[in-house]
Amino acid sequence: METARRYDVHEAEAHFSVILEQVAAGAEVVICESGEPVAKIIALRARGMRTGRGSLRGQIRVHAAFDALPGDTAEAYGTR
Repeated sequence: METARRYDVHEAEAHFSVILEQVAAGAEVVICESGEPVAKIIALRARGMRTGRGSLRGQIRVHAAFDALPGDTAEAYGTR
């Protein structure tokens, strides 16, 4: 695992936009004061990924030209 990049408080203030780019790319950044770590900057994750039944509700649309499954295929999938 890669070690977090460390910045002194004053260096972090001067290069904040660069730090944000690094964090957005997945890096962790530690801010130090007098050589001692005082804060860690990490990327916020989007709301937790739901993976259960119904987790994509409202996000998928079936095209009107989509044909129903043939009878034997539908039966094999238990949708008949």
